Amino acid sequence: MARNGRLSRAGPPAVLGLALLLGALSAGYTWVMVRHLRDDARETGRLLGRVFVGLNDPRPDAATNALLDLATQVRALGIPIAVTDAAGRVTAMDNAPAELAGSTDTARLRQWIAQLDAVDQPFAQPGVGTIHYGVLPETRRVILLAGLQAVLFLCLAALAVWAYRAQVAGARDRLWVAMARESAHQLGTPLMSLTGWIGYLRENPDTPGRELITHLEADAERLERVAKRFERIGRTAGKERVALGAVAERVVAYFRPRLPTLANPVTLDLAASGPGPTALGDPVLVEWALEALIKNALDALSGRGGRIAVRVEAVGQTARMSVRDDGPGVSPEVRTRLFEPGVSTKPGGWGLGLALTRRIVEQQHGGRVLYRPGSIGSEFVLEFPMVTSV
Repeated sequence: MARNGRLSRAGPPAVLGLALLLGALSAGYTWVMVRHLRDDARETGRLLGRVFVGLNDPRPDAATNALLDLATQVRALGIPIAVTDAAGRVTAMDNAPAELAGSTDTARLRQWIAQLDAVDQPFAQPGVGTIHYGVLPETRRVILLAGLQAVLFLCLAALAVWAYRAQVAGARDRLWVAMARESAHQLGTPLMSLTGWIGYLRENPDTPGRELITHLEADAERLERVAKRFERIGRTAGKERVALGAVAERVVAYFRPRLPTLANPVTLDLAASGPGPTALGDPVLVEWALEALIKNALDALSGRGGRIAVRVEAVGQTARMSVRDDGPGVSPEVRTRLFEPGVSTKPGGWGLGLALTRRIVEQQHGGRVLYRPGSIGSEFVLEFPMVTSV
């Protein structure tokens, strides 16, 4: 396993080094080719100029010299060429492989000519024979360059795949850590509350148990709900009628006795008409989404105090729950990424609460989550398709 891990870590740098090397070779080779092609184009232009002048020269030997000059230049370009007669015998050849120079091996010559014909179609010239020819050396260099760039592309593709997998693995690891932190955060509130009540009983041993039963039951019930929440996160949301007003009343009632009241006090108000509008879904997950918004507001007011207002209402065919605070708000550069996992405005925050809220409301309940900045503070809105009560 350790060896595989070392190879996995060493692999991407090795591929990157190979890609850089191939890129440098490709760039250098391309520059050399461009220079050769430029020189060939210049020489070809000069040659055609001389041939044109020679063919238009009235002197008897001018045209012949021009054609001989053309043949010399074609030979200098390195084009492999062979001429065969009607019987298939080689009558002339030039720029053949070194091992065939002066060879009388008919089978090898025919094999070489067949290779030329596989690249370019031969043609018959009356009075001369059949002409077989290959490609310019620059053409072979272009093919080599294409192969080199193909290997470079594969290396870059491998790097892209590795980078994507590394990013996905990193995001997955961050998500697992964030989920663990969120679990601890979810469990922390009731556990701290229970610890506080235990400390209170130690300081006040004569306190009647019935005075604390309601609070202890609420903490125990919350622990049970937290355990159920993480069981449902990856499942299809339940299809039962959820009275949003009742959900908000239960959440607010739990938070109120646990708000800071001495230094930097926070008040929590609820505006809801009875059970409120009804949506179809999972009450445990809807409660979780609302709690995440209230916790977000509490974090915004940490160290400064303020007011949190929760409102439940029906707007047309939409059931709406909103949470407004008079904290510092969210900076404009963060707003576009506010609901992405890992985005947080809190020091040390993991940015999972709002991402989970969005998943619960939009993906599992077909609703919508909105952020509305205000002149003071922020407002988050949860919208659900409303169902009529029966």
